[in-house]
Amino acid sequence: MTDMQLSVRRRIGLRVCALVLAGASLPAFAPVASAAPAAPAPVSEGRRGPTDLGPELKALVDKAGATAALAELRDRGRVEWRGAAGKADLATGERAPADGRFRIGSVTKTFVSTVTLQLVAERRIRLDDPVGRYLPGVVPNAGKITVRQLLNHTSGLFDYTNDPQFAIENEADLRRYLAEGRWKSYRPQQLADIASRHAPSFPPGRGWKYSNTNYLLIGMLIDKVSGRTWQREVERRIIRPLKLTDTSMPNTSTRIPGPHAKGYLPLPEGPVDISRLNPSVANAAGAGISSTRDLNRFFAALFGGRLLPAAQLKEMKRTVPAPELDADYGLGVVRMRTSCGPRWGHLGGIDGYSTVMLGSENGRHRLAMSVNPYGEDSSQGAHFEKLVSKALCGTSAASAGAMPSLSAARNTLR
Repeated sequence: MTDMQLSVRRRIGLRVCALVLAGASLPAFAPVASAAPAAPAPVSEGRRGPTDLGPELKALVDKAGATAALAELRDRGRVEWRGAAGKADLATGERAPADGRFRIGSVTKTFVSTVTLQLVAERRIRLDDPVGRYLPGVVPNAGKITVRQLLNHTSGLFDYTNDPQFAIENEADLRRYLAEGRWKSYRPQQLADIASRHAPSFPPGRGWKYSNTNYLLIGMLIDKVSGRTWQREVERRIIRPLKLTDTSMPNTSTRIPGPHAKGYLPLPEGPVDISRLNPSVANAAGAGISSTRDLNRFFAALFGGRLLPAAQLKEMKRTVPAPELDADYGLGVVRMRTSCGPRWGHLGGIDGYSTVMLGSENGRHRLAMSVNPYGEDSSQGAHFEKLVSKALCGTSAASAGAMPSLSAARNTLR
């Protein structure tokens, strides 16, 4: 979605779109310790197995300032561990539900890429055709940018979320965003036009830079080729066949349907509930909603070869170096290095929510996780990496050497 930065930003000079696509809290303007749970975070466990993620999940809340955290770890079809820590609502003290829904930010990109590759398999799209063939004039240079370059972020297109009009320079800007900006609807072409006012980062195919504009255009491409919205195609091709009952791809709807832990942003007087917002600014780059169960089911179907023919799954996993990530990027998926071998998936977030979907290449061992970050706790990254390392590699050691690319990915995939 969707950018989608998972780390906490420590400076003013943020951008509204980046907020909505970042899953990162704003810098605190005053002490916000009162927002954290007063008592140690309860951990509700739906299932327990050989790998117990409870201590690490609890530490994200008790020690790193998150208001809630959910995780589910699966091996083949079996739940190894499922649970939640923290509070769904800071005002009522209600516990975070292990089966709760959350905004997934840039993990939406993997759903959108899958639909695109299904259309490739149907010969309705060709990966190495220029995007201008399908969307003439959508952006300058559309005749030289290929569909593949949009999917793997080698187009060079400016990321519309970095446009100065979305900058938040002070507390007054933040208050205006909370009162007005988060409810605003955007049309895809409107956002593409914002990106088009800026020079590209490099000629198409001559570098790598993460840009939400790429997936904004992919959503428009799906709309044009299929005759249906990208949201409708994700629902028709993925959500319904896999029975992902917790998953939705909203357009302008501001609500999270079903049980969920609220996301918050800090203000001097205390936390502000940011759970409701208009996700049209994220669009195909990061508007999705899901649950840990559904993300694990989607991951298993995708990497298990049930959503794409072998040729298209191979294309999805054909990577290019992604220096910003210290990893490799395919078509809507990232390959990260770990001490136990490569792990595939995507990270993402949207304001108030940070998401992980990672697992083995065969889809059998997989982790889905959501964290509600809050404040500026510098230890959040270490606790986050410790949990992911333990889940994916069976070690509780901190990420030094275990997840060498996770920190960079958390700061870029937004």
